[in-house]
Amino acid sequence: MVEKLSLSELQLIIKDSLYLALPGNYWVIAEISEIRENYAGHCYLELVEKHPDDNNIKARVKAIIWSNRYRFLKSFFENTTGESLREGIKILVKTTIEYHEIYGLSLLISDIDPAFTIGEMAVKRQLIIKRLEEEGVFTMNKEIDFPVVPQRIAVISSKNAAGYTDFMNHLIQNSYGYVFYTVLIETPMQGVETEAGVINALDKIASKAELFDVVAIIRGGGSQTDLSWFDNYNIAYYITQFPLPVLTGIGHEKDLSVTDMVAFHSLKTPTAVADFLIDCMNNTDNQLNEFSIEIMDKSRIIVEDNKRRLEISKMKLIPVARIWISEIKEQLSDMKLEIVNFGKEFIFKAVQMPSTQTARLNSALKAHFERNHTGLIQKRQNLINITINSIGRNKIIINMLENSLKILDPANVLKRGFTITSLNGKILKSSALVSKEDLIDTRFSDGKVTSRVVEKKSL
Repeated sequence: MVEKLSLSELQLIIKDSLYLALPGNYWVIAEISEIRENYAGHCYLELVEKHPDDNNIKARVKAIIWSNRYRFLKSFFENTTGESLREGIKILVKTTIEYHEIYGLSLLISDIDPAFTIGEMAVKRQLIIKRLEEEGVFTMNKEIDFPVVPQRIAVISSKNAAGYTDFMNHLIQNSYGYVFYTVLIETPMQGVETEAGVINALDKIASKAELFDVVAIIRGGGSQTDLSWFDNYNIAYYITQFPLPVLTGIGHEKDLSVTDMVAFHSLKTPTAVADFLIDCMNNTDNQLNEFSIEIMDKSRIIVEDNKRRLEISKMKLIPVARIWISEIKEQLSDMKLEIVNFGKEFIFKAVQMPSTQTARLNSALKAHFERNHTGLIQKRQNLINITINSIGRNKIIINMLENSLKILDPANVLKRGFTITSLNGKILKSSALVSKEDLIDTRFSDGKVTSRVVEKKSL
């Protein structure tokens, strides 16, 4: 007859068999799929092994770390790796086999090797970087043109994060008085929801990309333990494809995440991101001021050059105009003298003639005039016309010259906004003629002022 066993007896046989077959300790590689700490401080885990080509679970077992050991291992692991014990990471643990009649098979963890996890994290990180490089997208966001005036900022962060508050205060209270327009797209910045939250925020911004200049991904100070949430392929790939420059201020002083590496520019803290944006605005402001000064200097040179050209033209035109007027006056005077002399000579000869000769001459002249009456009238009329035309032309020339003189008259030139500067009564044509502390007179159209030279610059 087959021996009958109770369930507890069978469990004890299994337990004894396991302890006999698997004595001692075993170093086991596994991934944490679940982890929780109870009120007594004990840590309960579920460890799994997945197929390398997919996420299907190949093996599963429960594990426990008793509270007195867990406090030490947790602190040791976090200080060494900069990472917390959490779901999704691989660990190498020293275990013994435990079997309980009620709770079944489990592993009792007594030690953990942080170096293995660091290596796994580094391998995972390098694989992500290599994949992005092989896809040719690693530097795509860095190649986007950065806006000259980055004022419209889409912020991806947690609303209650201290880093977000510091970022906003830094922007608003900037010493230059620049105005920034920000829109917060709130999302978790650590934990298992980080990937989905950040990608969803990027999608929202991309749908209205024309409203923004840049994107800032920021989070609170935190510690190195949160860095791995941003060593994420999907987040990094979304950033490489993003149509706007992405700035990161995730708050890690010692290392860069993959997200930092693919962003347009990474900074250590949210306030550093704010400083970068303020500096960009200030650089643009300085460039505009430099352009303004350059334009003013070039305009001043052009005005001074034209002033000199006008002065030279004036000096050339005045003597020429005076010569023209003098020549015309001389011609008119000669014509006047010639007519007067001719008349006097004719009268003088007529007075000196004897009466008979005068009578004969009068008769001859009368006959001559009668014979040539028509020709004389015509010649007289021609002379009158020629004289009138000549006088008219000369009047026009004189008027033109007088107008030119009026335009070039120093008084009128002063009324158009020019001034005349002199030293001791001598007009100054060059700054080389002036010395520091000289008293110079500046004449305007409505008066003059006296100035003392305090500084002298050469153009």
